[in-house]
Amino acid sequence: MMIFGCISTVVATLIFLIWAYVPDKLLESIGIHYYPSRYWVLAMPTYLMVTLLLGLAFYIGLNFIATPQPTSLNTLFDEYSREPGEIDSQMEEEDERPIDPISDIDITRINDLMFNSSHVE
Repeated sequence: MMIFGCISTVVATLIFLIWAYVPDKLLESIGIHYYPSRYWVLAMPTYLMVTLLLGLAFYIGLNFIATPQPTSLNTLFDEYSREPGEIDSQMEEEDERPIDPISDIDITRINDLMFNSSHVE
């Protein structure tokens, strides 16, 4: 499937370049009488690039809209947040746990570790 994509891309590029650069008389002399207007040689790539740039801008805008404000508590806690003391019922049945289950670290502990000068070595 990948080979087909590569070959078709090369063939489409060659057809586009022939259509864009070969004079009309030469195309008609080899039997090609119908082809799109030369206007589309510039218009098609321009429209594609503008569409891609607008799509990228729209995608970035949607991400900005979906992101909570920096002062929102949703940036710290959500439905998947777990306190270090919470353990699933499956974990209680197991006697040996090589590591603690995954949990979130409280923001006050993080701030204390990062910004408290008494912890600096």
